[in-house]
Amino acid sequence: MSAPEHLVFITGRMAKARLEKVAATLPPERFTWSIADAGVKVAALMTEEIIRRRVTMPEGATRIVLPGRCRANPEALAQHFGLPVERGPDEIVDLPAYLGLAGRTVDLSRHDLRIFSEIVDASKMTPEQILTKGLDLARRGADVIDLGGLPDTDFPHLEDCVRLLKGAGLKVSVDSFSLNELTRGAKAGADYLLSLNEDTLDLAFETDAVPILVPVRPDDLASLDRAIERMEKAGKPYMADPILEPIHFGFVASITRYHETRRRWPGIEMMMGTGNLTELTEADSLGVTALLVGMCSELAIRNVLIVQVSNHTRRTVEEHDAARRVMYAAKADSALPKGYGRSLLALHDKRPYVQTPDEIAAQAAEVKDPNYRIAVAEDGIHVFNRDIHTVGTDAMAFFPRLDVAADGAHAFYLGGELTKAETAWRLGKRYVQDEALAWGAAADAEIEDTTAFKKAGHTKHSGPDGTRQDRTPPEAEAERPEIVEPGETQESGTVAETPTDTGASIVCGKLVPAGKV
Repeated sequence: MSAPEHLVFITGRMAKARLEKVAATLPPERFTWSIADAGVKVAALMTEEIIRRRVTMPEGATRIVLPGRCRANPEALAQHFGLPVERGPDEIVDLPAYLGLAGRTVDLSRHDLRIFSEIVDASKMTPEQILTKGLDLARRGADVIDLGGLPDTDFPHLEDCVRLLKGAGLKVSVDSFSLNELTRGAKAGADYLLSLNEDTLDLAFETDAVPILVPVRPDDLASLDRAIERMEKAGKPYMADPILEPIHFGFVASITRYHETRRRWPGIEMMMGTGNLTELTEADSLGVTALLVGMCSELAIRNVLIVQVSNHTRRTVEEHDAARRVMYAAKADSALPKGYGRSLLALHDKRPYVQTPDEIAAQAAEVKDPNYRIAVAEDGIHVFNRDIHTVGTDAMAFFPRLDVAADGAHAFYLGGELTKAETAWRLGKRYVQDEALAWGAAADAEIEDTTAFKKAGHTKHSGPDGTRQDRTPPEAEAERPEIVEPGETQESGTVAETPTDTGASIVCGKLVPAGKV
């Protein structure tokens, strides 16, 4: 059996006690560990210079883990220490999962599901508009751009649209009830045709476009079987789609048809059109999508046709993309689709609270400056600085207690942050001060440079007289950094004191480098 890996967690004073508790739960046969206290209070304010100057590696260290919000550059520190350096999770409670103790290593880079994204009103759009739309859908995760024709609506520029999309390197399908439009699209170079049945199947033998086969009527599975048999005998590629129907209009029966088709034809390519459920059910589409993509995963259906028309399905491409990656990873692990990230969680989080009320109280007791901190725990929203620690559940009710009536900018900032905190508490989501709430695949995540401090915002914290409240200079009176080994932990709930950390300042809660405020 190989020797356990020796991890070194670099942190600040405020987080050390909580980090010790979590590190003590790591299995000793896999990990030994040390905590390198950089001698600053807030780990997020550590810089490369502080870490290089103030941290010494213990003997036998094999890997260094930085706090997730530390702005230092891991590559630069790896060169300095001669050891691998990586950015760990944002929250200490997530450390065991980060280290692979959830029983698996999460890899969401792979999938086996092709997304056809339909432009339903393509016949009413110009070729240039269709190209712009197609490129946007592809950026979001679509693999094939589906040109949807409308009944009794001419599509004279169909060929131009197909050629324009193909010229941009996109895969194209034509989706129409008109055999004429399908024929024209195929001749223009479309890759797929949606849809052919046994009555229109001759077109499949006149083109290289791959047909998607459907039953003559949704309940006529025998007609789909006959179309499949003909394509199988000819040895030509195709997909089969038994047609997903809406709830109360054959939904359950249609699911059984997918299962039956897979039973009858174990190795064929299949498609599911998920729009009849996501579009025609007024429910948050992310959960509906996850369920349907899970069915596709079980039945080895490797193609979905999606529609993004209704406002409540505005993120359906991203949602299908997230779901296909989660389901692929879970299936590869022979596991439930749990523990594969937060992309399929929009309204609620599995572990919304990263600190207990007692831990927040201990942190509040160590604060020596007037800047307000905001945290959320199971009992509500905590607001604290050196003078006050108050808890509540109504964002607006905090105002009389915060002494910011003469500081409009700060009051504006706190109102926004506390409203966000109340939203998180009511929904059971994670809240982090000055960071956007995470909505999974339901909204784009903010992208930031994790090696640089946040820029100063539009508001600045100032005193009642309007003058800026300066912070303690960098590392002023900072305590000597130390290495904590297992068995040398502090008493539960205590946090050693150090003055304010680096030259950075907290401006309305944002970490801003020295000289930028």
